[in-house]
Amino acid sequence: MRYAIDPEIAPWVALLVDVPIADVAQARARVRELTAAAPQPDSGGTVSISDRAIPGPAGAPDVRVRIYRPVAAPADCPAVLFLHGGGFILGDLDMAHPEALRFAELGCVVVSVDYRLAPEHPYPAAVDDAYAALIWLAREARPSLGVDPARIAVAGGSAGACLAAALTLLSRDRGGPALCFQLLSVPKLDDRLGTVSVRTFTDTPMWDSGKVALTWRYYLGDRAGGPDAHVPAYAAPARAQDLSGLPPAFVSVCEFDPLRDEGLAYAQRLVQAGVPTELHLYPGTFHGSRLIHGAQITRQMIADEDRAVVRRLGLEPRLPPSR
Repeated sequence: MRYAIDPEIAPWVALLVDVPIADVAQARARVRELTAAAPQPDSGGTVSISDRAIPGPAGAPDVRVRIYRPVAAPADCPAVLFLHGGGFILGDLDMAHPEALRFAELGCVVVSVDYRLAPEHPYPAAVDDAYAALIWLAREARPSLGVDPARIAVAGGSAGACLAAALTLLSRDRGGPALCFQLLSVPKLDDRLGTVSVRTFTDTPMWDSGKVALTWRYYLGDRAGGPDAHVPAYAAPARAQDLSGLPPAFVSVCEFDPLRDEGLAYAQRLVQAGVPTELHLYPGTFHGSRLIHGAQITRQMIADEDRAVVRRLGLEPRLPPSR
């Protein structure tokens, strides 16, 4: 197909690196190479950063997290639990660093989670690790992190947004920590692969419907099987029957993204369930197009997220320049 890509982005599409995912080990090695080669943002000493291992789910290994704390942040500042993307199979704390640091520069503590990856660790490993990190964050909020336990948010992009949405469901259903906000950037939510966008966008840049289907198979393992498969809502949040009682949401989608329609549908259902929801559809964009940092539409996407975090977490509206 031909796509009406944003004119500022279009010239860069041919330069973007496509990472095939049929060989997961090779794909991970390539992503690590790209991450190492990319310029890494530096807070200039305004954010302290530390890595540690925290208790994992029962019977599972510890979970590695990276903690970002603004040096000038007051006691009882808000926190964001951040979950990186990567189709459930790629990504680590280093890949997540630019976005995690960006949120910290807004004035909140950020806990970035290095959850276990599929296919070696299919569902529920990643969401269990994320929930263990949320429990730890809530428990340590005041004693060691200087965080207001009433202002804990969860954020993620793509597969990370799936985990973020799943955490809001899990925490609601289990009587866990009360989350004040969920930021779902280009969320991956529905394993049933039945939307118009996932059926249509078979050759979009960076991420197409074939990759969507394959990563769901990696993540769900034996549970994969199409619309009639028994897949829990904590694995694919679009399958949740009841979205009431969830925290306010920010949902963003890209026009030429196979995941577009499931994000739109989820946002609509959140609104219908009485959840305050902010929805953005960015024309001319595709999954991963925000890697083109200089484009105005990319700056707009980042600024919209930052404003939502500042507003929902009660931060001072002093935003750093969008990278």
